[in-house]
Amino acid sequence: MYQYFNGLVIREGTGGIPASEVEKLFQEAGWARRIPDWQKEKYTLMFEHSTWAFTVWDEDNMVGMIRVISDQVMAANIMDLVVSGDYRGRGLARKLVELCVQKLPHGDWFAHTSADNFPFYQKCGFEVKDLSQNGTCAYYGYMKAREEGHR
Repeated sequence: MYQYFNGLVIREGTGGIPASEVEKLFQEAGWARRIPDWQKEKYTLMFEHSTWAFTVWDEDNMVGMIRVISDQVMAANIMDLVVSGDYRGRGLARKLVELCVQKLPHGDWFAHTSADNFPFYQKCGFEVKDLSQNGTCAYYGYMKAREEGHR
């Protein structure tokens, strides 16, 4: 599926997303460092193994993306949401969240994000709970890999 939004193309799908475009966005966001070429396939595979994804294109340049993992019945987790700096403030991120929530409108949605992004998600209808009462436990394998010199 393709749709137009503010002069850009939003593509739905988890296949055919160039690793180089994902890497470029992740590096701009500060999420990725330079990695060996043999590891770059992970940027394609992470989409292929996701439940839903939407990417935003300005001609041949991917300028935004969102990636979701879900059981497609009860719960979904937004794993990655990023918009290139030059395209922020145009409502793209909010549109991407709306498109995702439409896939499972009565399910429980979670966002894998930092506290800096809580106000954005609140504007999208997400609730930020009192973390002293409820919270999410996490194991970050990439941190362990970095400590051991693998990344």
